[in-house]
Amino acid sequence: MKTIANLGLTSLVLILLFFSCKKFDPATSESLEDQKTTTDSTAISSSAAVEKKDGKQKFIRTADIKFKVKNVVKSTYAIENTTQKFGGFVTYTSLQSTIRDQVKTKISPDSTLETTKYTVQNDITIRVPNTQLDTVIKIIAKQIDFLDFRLIKADDVSLKLLSNQLSQKRSTVTQKRVEKAIDTKGKKINDVMEAENALANQKEANDNSIIENLSLEDQINFSTITLQLYQNETIKQEIIASEKDSDAYKPNLGIQIIDSLKNGWYILETIFVFLINLWPFLLIGFGGFFLYKKYFKK
Repeated sequence: MKTIANLGLTSLVLILLFFSCKKFDPATSESLEDQKTTTDSTAISSSAAVEKKDGKQKFIRTADIKFKVKNVVKSTYAIENTTQKFGGFVTYTSLQSTIRDQVKTKISPDSTLETTKYTVQNDITIRVPNTQLDTVIKIIAKQIDFLDFRLIKADDVSLKLLSNQLSQKRSTVTQKRVEKAIDTKGKKINDVMEAENALANQKEANDNSIIENLSLEDQINFSTITLQLYQNETIKQEIIASEKDSDAYKPNLGIQIIDSLKNGWYILETIFVFLINLWPFLLIGFGGFFLYKKYFKK
């Protein structure tokens, strides 16, 4: 009977150990972590970021992503390093902390506990080679703790480039014809001026087409990624020196009495000087009183 009880107890312990190991299997935990990383990378990646080598289309690719990170400052440095590593550059970054609440609690006569609640965020704009866009986005995905949204666009500008090239050719031909007309047939000053104005307009149109094509080619070669990073609200506490009350600097009674005597003497001097300034009126008053006593009273 005792042997059966021991066997039953041993079996129960083995069953509990089996379920415990299955519940806390490290391999399972690592698999879930890998799955999370893969999901984050897939969530912000897109076929819009992949360029076909043999394709005739020319795409302007842009990405707009907002997400939460563990630490905005560290993630910012990581993104900047990644951008530089793959031949890109940062065109805009605005890293700032916003104070949500601040409380000061006096904990001793000369010490105060300052509690500050703040959030950190950063808006970044980077440009990377078009062929590296998908790679850079997947590396940035490793910084994501929570994805708010992602928007990836690929605008085909092949026809726009072709239109500008044809317009440039037409403008060049017209420009040469106008120049020839000015050299051979321009006699009257009015005709020459009109031809010169037409030539200037043709040159301006030609230049605008060239500049627009250069701008489009630059946007094709380098994709633009706009990132909005933020983190959870952070609480910072520090002990600072308390400001002393003005009563702590109040002078003692003896100094106050001396100051009062000085102030009284200054007031007396002021009154005496004021009366001296009134001497003409006092003189007239005494004279009038003397005349009244001598003549009018009789």
